[in-house]
Amino acid sequence: MIVLAAVMFVCLFIGTVNIFTQAGWEEVGTLLHLRLPRILAAAAVGAALAVCGGVLQGLLRNPLADPFILGISGGGTVGVVVAVAVGFEFAAFGFSTTNVCAFIGALGALTLVLAFAKARAGFSTHIIILTGVVLNAIFSAVILFTMSVMSATDMHQVYQWLMGSLIYARTLGYAQVAAGAAIIAVGSLVLLRFARGLNLFATGEESAVQMGVNVERTKVAVLVLCAVLTGVAVSITGPIGFVGLIVPHILRLIVGPDHRILLPASFFGGAIFLVLADTIARSILPLTGLSLSELPVGVVTAMCGGPFFLWLLRARSRRAIFGN
Repeated sequence: MIVLAAVMFVCLFIGTVNIFTQAGWEEVGTLLHLRLPRILAAAAVGAALAVCGGVLQGLLRNPLADPFILGISGGGTVGVVVAVAVGFEFAAFGFSTTNVCAFIGALGALTLVLAFAKARAGFSTHIIILTGVVLNAIFSAVILFTMSVMSATDMHQVYQWLMGSLIYARTLGYAQVAAGAAIIAVGSLVLLRFARGLNLFATGEESAVQMGVNVERTKVAVLVLCAVLTGVAVSITGPIGFVGLIVPHILRLIVGPDHRILLPASFFGGAIFLVLADTIARSILPLTGLSLSELPVGVVTAMCGGPFFLWLLRARSRRAIFGN
Protein backbone atom coordinates (compact mmCIF):
# COMPACT_ATOMS: atom_id res chain seq x y z
CA MET A 1 0.00 0.00 0.00
CA ILE A 2 2.84 2.38 0.83
CA VAL A 3 4.55 1.58 -2.49
CA LEU A 4 1.30 2.20 -4.38
CA ALA A 5 0.78 5.55 -2.65
CA ALA A 6 4.37 6.57 -3.43
CA VAL A 7 4.05 5.57 -7.10
CA MET A 8 0.76 7.46 -7.45
CA PHE A 9 2.25 10.57 -5.85
CA VAL A 10 5.31 10.57 -8.12
CA CYS A 11 3.26 9.87 -11.27
CA LEU A 12 0.99 12.79 -10.38
CA PHE A 13 3.83 15.17 -11.23
CA ILE A 14 4.94 13.41 -14.42
CA GLY A 15 3.43 14.47 -17.71
CA THR A 16 3.66 16.70 -20.75
CA VAL A 17 3.12 19.78 -18.54
CA ASN A 18 6.06 20.46 -16.20
CA ILE A 19 4.36 21.30 -12.92
CA PHE A 20 7.61 22.22 -11.18
CA THR A 21 8.50 25.07 -13.54
CA GLN A 22 4.93 26.42 -13.73
CA ALA A 23 2.90 27.03 -10.61
CA GLY A 24 -0.17 28.86 -11.89
CA TRP A 25 -3.81 27.97 -11.35
CA GLU A 26 -3.88 26.23 -14.72
CA GLU A 27 -1.24 23.75 -13.58
CA VAL A 28 -3.07 23.17 -10.29
CA GLY A 29 -6.18 22.45 -12.33
CA THR A 30 -4.21 19.98 -14.42
CA LEU A 31 -3.29 18.08 -11.27
CA LEU A 32 -6.69 18.12 -9.61
CA HIS A 33 -9.03 17.71 -12.58
CA LEU A 34 -7.02 15.73 -15.13
CA ARG A 35 -4.16 13.74 -13.63
CA LEU A 36 -5.47 12.80 -10.18
CA PRO A 37 -8.80 11.26 -11.31
CA ARG A 38 -6.95 9.44 -14.07
CA ILE A 39 -4.34 8.02 -11.69
CA LEU A 40 -7.03 6.94 -9.23
CA ALA A 41 -8.94 5.26 -12.05
CA ALA A 42 -5.77 3.53 -13.30
CA ALA A 43 -5.07 2.15 -9.82
CA ALA A 44 -8.63 0.87 -9.44
CA VAL A 45 -8.80 -0.71 -12.91
CA GLY A 46 -5.35 -2.30 -12.60
CA ALA A 47 -6.26 -3.76 -9.21
CA ALA A 48 -9.53 -5.18 -10.55
CA LEU A 49 -7.96 -6.82 -13.60
CA ALA A 50 -5.05 -8.32 -11.67
CA VAL A 51 -7.23 -9.73 -8.88
CA CYS A 52 -9.64 -11.25 -11.39
CA GLY A 53 -6.73 -12.74 -13.31
CA GLY A 54 -5.31 -14.39 -10.20
CA VAL A 55 -8.72 -15.72 -9.20
CA LEU A 56 -9.60 -17.11 -12.63
CA GLN A 57 -6.22 -18.79 -13.05
CA GLY A 58 -6.81 -20.58 -9.76
CA LEU A 59 -10.49 -21.34 -10.31
CA LEU A 60 -10.13 -22.63 -13.87
CA ARG A 61 -6.69 -24.17 -13.21
CA ASN A 62 -5.53 -22.59 -16.44
CA PRO A 63 -2.30 -20.54 -16.37
CA LEU A 64 -3.40 -18.60 -19.46
CA ALA A 65 -6.71 -17.44 -17.97
CA ASP A 66 -7.32 -13.73 -17.60
CA PRO A 67 -10.40 -11.53 -17.03
CA PHE A 68 -11.21 -11.49 -20.74
CA ILE A 69 -11.18 -15.25 -21.34
CA LEU A 70 -14.89 -15.57 -20.53
CA GLY A 71 -15.97 -13.02 -23.13
CA ILE A 72 -16.76 -10.42 -20.47
CA SER A 73 -14.64 -7.77 -22.14
CA GLY A 74 -16.08 -8.66 -25.54
CA GLY A 75 -19.60 -8.30 -24.18
CA GLY A 76 -18.80 -4.87 -22.76
CA THR A 77 -17.30 -3.77 -26.06
CA VAL A 78 -20.38 -4.98 -27.96
CA GLY A 79 -22.52 -2.89 -25.63
CA VAL A 80 -20.49 0.21 -26.47
CA VAL A 81 -20.39 -0.46 -30.22
CA VAL A 82 -24.13 -1.03 -30.44
CA ALA A 83 -24.86 2.07 -28.36
CA VAL A 84 -22.69 4.22 -30.62
CA ALA A 85 -24.13 2.70 -33.81
CA VAL A 86 -27.74 3.14 -32.72
CA GLY A 87 -27.12 6.57 -31.26
CA PHE A 88 -28.16 6.01 -27.65
CA GLU A 89 -27.71 9.11 -25.53
CA PHE A 90 -28.39 8.91 -21.81
CA ALA A 91 -26.61 9.07 -18.47
CA ALA A 92 -27.07 7.46 -15.08
CA PHE A 93 -25.59 8.79 -11.82
CA GLY A 94 -23.09 10.84 -13.77
CA PHE A 95 -21.92 7.91 -15.91
CA SER A 96 -22.11 8.29 -19.68
CA THR A 97 -23.85 6.06 -22.21
CA THR A 98 -20.53 4.36 -22.92
CA ASN A 99 -19.91 3.50 -19.27
CA VAL A 100 -23.40 2.14 -18.67
CA CYS A 101 -23.62 0.10 -21.89
CA ALA A 102 -20.18 -1.42 -21.34
CA PHE A 103 -21.17 -2.58 -17.87
CA ILE A 104 -24.50 -4.00 -19.06
CA GLY A 105 -22.79 -5.79 -21.95
CA ALA A 106 -20.21 -7.36 -19.63
CA LEU A 107 -22.87 -8.74 -17.30
CA GLY A 108 -24.87 -9.97 -20.28
CA ALA A 109 -21.84 -11.91 -21.53
CA LEU A 110 -21.42 -13.61 -18.15
CA THR A 111 -25.10 -14.55 -18.15
CA LEU A 112 -24.64 -16.30 -21.49
CA VAL A 113 -21.53 -18.12 -20.26
CA LEU A 114 -23.26 -19.40 -17.13
CA ALA A 115 -26.42 -20.37 -19.03
CA PHE A 116 -24.56 -22.45 -21.61
CA ALA A 117 -22.17 -23.97 -19.07
CA LYS A 118 -24.97 -25.00 -16.72
CA ALA A 119 -27.08 -26.40 -19.53
CA ARG A 120 -24.30 -28.65 -20.79
CA ALA A 121 -22.25 -29.86 -17.86
CA GLY A 122 -23.07 -28.29 -14.51
CA PHE A 123 -20.47 -25.51 -14.64
CA SER A 124 -17.67 -27.69 -15.98
CA THR A 125 -14.41 -25.74 -16.08
CA HIS A 126 -13.65 -26.84 -19.63
CA ILE A 127 -17.13 -25.91 -20.85
CA ILE A 128 -16.86 -22.49 -19.21
CA ILE A 129 -13.56 -21.80 -20.99
CA LEU A 130 -14.77 -23.08 -24.36
CA THR A 131 -17.99 -21.09 -24.07
CA GLY A 132 -16.00 -17.94 -23.33
CA VAL A 133 -13.72 -18.52 -26.32
CA VAL A 134 -16.66 -19.06 -28.67
CA LEU A 135 -18.50 -16.00 -27.34
CA ASN A 136 -15.36 -13.91 -27.86
CA ALA A 137 -15.31 -15.00 -31.50
CA ILE A 138 -19.00 -14.16 -31.92
CA PHE A 139 -18.59 -10.78 -30.23
CA SER A 140 -15.63 -9.97 -32.48
CA ALA A 141 -17.75 -10.72 -35.54
CA VAL A 142 -20.58 -8.52 -34.23
CA ILE A 143 -18.13 -5.69 -33.54
CA LEU A 144 -16.56 -5.88 -37.00
CA PHE A 145 -19.94 -6.03 -38.74
CA THR A 146 -21.31 -3.09 -36.75
CA MET A 147 -18.20 -1.01 -37.40
CA SER A 148 -18.45 -1.73 -41.13
CA VAL A 149 -21.82 0.04 -41.31
CA MET A 150 -20.86 2.98 -39.07
CA SER A 151 -20.05 6.49 -40.10
CA ALA A 152 -16.39 7.52 -40.08
CA THR A 153 -16.89 9.61 -36.94
CA ASP A 154 -18.54 6.80 -34.99
CA MET A 155 -15.94 4.32 -36.18
CA HIS A 156 -13.15 6.56 -34.91
CA GLN A 157 -14.83 6.75 -31.50
CA VAL A 158 -15.20 2.98 -31.30
CA TYR A 159 -11.64 2.43 -32.53
CA GLN A 160 -10.28 4.57 -29.70
CA TRP A 161 -12.38 2.60 -27.22
CA LEU A 162 -11.12 -0.75 -28.55
CA MET A 163 -7.50 0.25 -27.97
CA GLY A 164 -8.12 0.85 -24.26
CA SER A 165 -7.25 4.20 -22.79
CA LEU A 166 -7.57 6.02 -19.50
CA ILE A 167 -8.19 9.25 -21.36
CA TYR A 168 -11.90 8.63 -20.76
CA ALA A 169 -11.39 8.66 -17.00
CA ARG A 170 -10.78 12.39 -16.96
CA THR A 171 -14.34 12.95 -18.17
CA LEU A 172 -15.60 11.34 -14.97
CA GLY A 173 -15.94 13.27 -11.75
CA TYR A 174 -14.42 12.25 -8.44
CA ALA A 175 -17.77 10.82 -7.38
CA GLN A 176 -17.89 8.42 -10.33
CA VAL A 177 -14.26 7.36 -9.93
CA ALA A 178 -14.82 6.83 -6.20
CA ALA A 179 -17.94 4.77 -6.89
CA GLY A 180 -16.07 2.51 -9.31
CA ALA A 181 -13.11 2.19 -6.94
CA ALA A 182 -15.44 1.34 -4.03
CA ILE A 183 -17.11 -1.45 -6.02
CA ILE A 184 -13.70 -2.83 -6.98
CA ALA A 185 -12.38 -2.67 -3.40
CA VAL A 186 -15.45 -4.37 -1.91
CA GLY A 187 -15.53 -7.00 -4.65
CA SER A 188 -11.85 -7.77 -4.13
CA LEU A 189 -12.38 -8.19 -0.39
CA VAL A 190 -15.23 -10.61 -1.03
CA LEU A 191 -13.07 -12.57 -3.48
CA LEU A 192 -10.42 -12.84 -0.78
CA ARG A 193 -12.91 -14.85 1.28
CA PHE A 194 -12.72 -17.57 -1.39
CA ALA A 195 -8.91 -17.79 -1.14
CA ARG A 196 -8.92 -21.03 0.84
CA GLY A 197 -11.32 -22.66 -1.63
CA LEU A 198 -9.15 -21.55 -4.54
CA ASN A 199 -6.14 -23.15 -2.87
CA LEU A 200 -8.07 -26.42 -2.65
CA PHE A 201 -9.13 -26.16 -6.30
CA ALA A 202 -5.47 -26.57 -7.23
CA THR A 203 -5.63 -30.19 -5.98
CA GLY A 204 -8.70 -30.94 -8.10
CA GLU A 205 -12.42 -30.45 -7.70
CA GLU A 206 -12.97 -33.85 -6.11
CA SER A 207 -10.42 -33.10 -3.42
CA ALA A 208 -12.00 -29.69 -2.87
CA VAL A 209 -15.41 -31.31 -2.36
CA GLN A 210 -13.93 -33.74 0.16
CA MET A 211 -12.48 -30.78 2.05
CA GLY A 212 -15.91 -29.20 2.35
CA VAL A 213 -15.93 -26.77 -0.60
CA ASN A 214 -19.22 -26.28 -2.45
CA VAL A 215 -17.68 -26.35 -5.92
CA GLU A 216 -20.59 -25.13 -8.03
CA ARG A 217 -21.59 -22.36 -5.64
CA THR A 218 -17.98 -21.20 -5.44
CA LYS A 219 -17.64 -21.14 -9.22
CA VAL A 220 -20.81 -19.11 -9.72
CA ALA A 221 -20.02 -16.64 -6.94
CA VAL A 222 -16.45 -16.10 -8.11
CA LEU A 223 -17.42 -15.76 -11.77
CA VAL A 224 -20.15 -13.23 -10.96
CA LEU A 225 -17.78 -11.16 -8.83
CA CYS A 226 -15.10 -11.24 -11.53
CA ALA A 227 -17.68 -10.20 -14.12
CA VAL A 228 -18.75 -7.23 -12.00
CA LEU A 229 -15.16 -6.09 -11.42
CA THR A 230 -14.21 -6.56 -15.06
CA GLY A 231 -17.38 -4.82 -16.17
CA VAL A 232 -16.56 -1.81 -14.01
CA ALA A 233 -12.98 -1.75 -15.35
CA VAL A 234 -14.05 -2.03 -18.98
CA SER A 235 -16.73 0.64 -18.54
CA ILE A 236 -14.05 3.10 -17.39
CA THR A 237 -11.19 2.38 -19.76
CA GLY A 238 -12.28 0.02 -22.50
CA PRO A 239 -10.56 -3.35 -22.93
CA ILE A 240 -7.00 -3.35 -21.56
CA GLY A 241 -5.30 -6.68 -22.02
CA PHE A 242 -2.47 -8.58 -20.33
CA VAL A 243 -2.76 -6.90 -16.90
CA GLY A 244 -4.75 -9.83 -15.54
CA LEU A 245 -2.38 -12.30 -17.17
CA ILE A 246 1.12 -11.13 -16.34
CA VAL A 247 0.72 -9.48 -12.92
CA PRO A 248 -0.59 -12.58 -11.06
CA HIS A 249 2.07 -14.79 -12.64
CA ILE A 250 4.91 -12.45 -11.73
CA LEU A 251 3.65 -12.16 -8.16
CA ARG A 252 3.06 -15.91 -7.95
CA LEU A 253 6.76 -16.38 -8.63
CA ILE A 254 7.54 -13.88 -5.84
CA VAL A 255 5.03 -14.63 -3.07
CA GLY A 256 4.02 -18.18 -3.98
CA PRO A 257 0.72 -19.79 -5.03
CA ASP A 258 -1.22 -19.25 -1.76
CA HIS A 259 -4.22 -17.15 -2.79
CA ARG A 260 -4.51 -15.67 0.69
CA ILE A 261 -1.29 -13.81 -0.09
CA LEU A 262 -1.44 -13.76 -3.88
CA LEU A 263 -4.77 -11.91 -4.18
CA PRO A 264 -3.83 -8.91 -1.98
CA ALA A 265 -0.45 -8.78 -3.72
CA SER A 266 -2.17 -8.84 -7.13
CA PHE A 267 -4.52 -6.05 -6.03
CA PHE A 268 -1.67 -3.67 -5.25
CA GLY A 269 0.64 -5.02 -7.96
CA GLY A 270 -1.96 -4.53 -10.67
CA ALA A 271 -2.67 -1.01 -9.46
CA ILE A 272 1.03 -0.10 -9.53
CA PHE A 273 1.55 -1.69 -12.95
CA LEU A 274 -1.30 0.16 -14.66
CA VAL A 275 -0.46 3.51 -13.04
CA LEU A 276 3.10 3.20 -14.35
CA ALA A 277 1.93 2.00 -17.78
CA ASP A 278 -0.51 4.90 -18.08
CA THR A 279 2.17 7.38 -17.04
CA ILE A 280 4.37 6.05 -19.84
CA ALA A 281 1.48 6.21 -22.29
CA ARG A 282 0.56 9.83 -21.57
CA SER A 283 3.99 11.35 -21.12
CA ILE A 284 7.01 9.35 -22.28
CA LEU A 285 5.58 7.94 -25.51
CA PRO A 286 3.31 10.65 -26.95
CA LEU A 287 2.01 10.31 -30.47
CA THR A 288 2.51 13.56 -32.36
CA GLY A 289 1.13 14.44 -35.73
CA LEU A 290 -1.66 11.84 -35.47
CA SER A 291 -5.28 12.05 -34.43
CA LEU A 292 -4.38 10.52 -31.07
CA SER A 293 -2.74 12.83 -28.55
CA GLU A 294 -1.10 9.97 -26.68
CA LEU A 295 -0.28 6.29 -26.88
CA PRO A 296 -3.19 4.14 -25.60
CA VAL A 297 -2.28 2.39 -22.37
CA GLY A 298 -3.51 -0.87 -23.90
CA VAL A 299 -0.59 -0.68 -26.32
CA VAL A 300 1.89 -0.32 -23.46
CA THR A 301 0.44 -3.27 -21.52
CA ALA A 302 0.44 -5.37 -24.69
CA MET A 303 4.10 -4.54 -25.35
CA CYS A 304 4.89 -5.77 -21.85
CA GLY A 305 2.45 -8.69 -21.87
CA GLY A 306 3.09 -10.03 -25.37
CA PRO A 307 6.65 -11.25 -24.75
CA PHE A 308 5.61 -12.62 -21.36
CA PHE A 309 2.70 -14.46 -22.95
CA LEU A 310 5.06 -16.11 -25.46
CA TRP A 311 7.37 -17.14 -22.63
CA LEU A 312 4.38 -18.57 -20.79
CA LEU A 313 3.41 -20.67 -23.80
CA ARG A 314 6.89 -22.14 -23.82
CA ALA A 315 6.76 -23.13 -20.19
CA ARG A 316 7.15 -26.87 -19.89
CA SER A 317 4.38 -27.61 -17.43
CA ARG A 318 1.66 -26.08 -15.33
CA ARG A 319 3.47 -27.36 -12.26
CA ALA A 320 6.47 -25.18 -13.06
CA ILE A 321 4.24 -22.11 -13.49
CA PHE A 322 2.17 -22.56 -10.36
CA GLY A 323 5.06 -23.70 -8.22
CA ASN A 324 3.23 -26.77 -6.93
